[in-house]
Amino acid sequence: MLEKTRAIVLHQIKYTDSGIIVQMYTRKFGRQSFLIKGMRKKKTGKHNILFQPMFILDLELYYKASREMQTLKEFSVYFTPSDIYGNIKKSSVAIFLGEVLTSVLKEESPNNEMFGYIEESIIYFDKCKEGYANFHIAFLAGLSSFLGFEPGPRADRDYAFFDMLNGIFVAVPPVHGNYANEEITNILADFFIASYDSINTISLTGKLRNDVLETIIRFYSLHLPGLKKIKSLEILKEVFS
Repeated sequence: MLEKTRAIVLHQIKYTDSGIIVQMYTRKFGRQSFLIKGMRKKKTGKHNILFQPMFILDLELYYKASREMQTLKEFSVYFTPSDIYGNIKKSSVAIFLGEVLTSVLKEESPNNEMFGYIEESIIYFDKCKEGYANFHIAFLAGLSSFLGFEPGPRADRDYAFFDMLNGIFVAVPPVHGNYANEEITNILADFFIASYDSINTISLTGKLRNDVLETIIRFYSLHLPGLKKIKSLEILKEVFS
């Protein structure tokens, strides 16, 4: 059946000498795989950039629920993240988030609100000219609410430890050992209630930012056991160190 939907590009891999397989998160059908032939040839290769993480496309596709890879009929660009791909720090974030989203978003599980959150976040990030070093942490903190395991707000600063297993702030370190120390807990508590416009007030050094990022990835892995190792994590940490 011929369908139209908006899609966010998450990840691509090479397929044969000239083709690519692209993972996209679509508004109507959730995460889907597309086999796109000829994208690495000289004549058509100029379009390959449009299938990099965080490009937002309008698609016309032949959709079949039982098909492992969908067939793309036509596409047009809805939003080009031009500033993201003109900036090494931003492009590193885009690749990292694309890899995370590929792992955490389920196939054929559309979520209109989550799609809107991701789409709006990409556009905000691209337009942000400064103070975006904490964006990827804030994005993951916000995304956790759509994935169903966002912790509630911390009621009191006496709850000095973030219990990652149960997703709550507690006064005493839990015996299971999956918790954040007091310094990381204070920072995460701020991120879970922050807006993108306010994350600049969370002051982090490179090392501390990386420690917070590792903690939130660990939090994700506890609630999403199928989360794969994020290969781009070390590159991102190096860029923001």
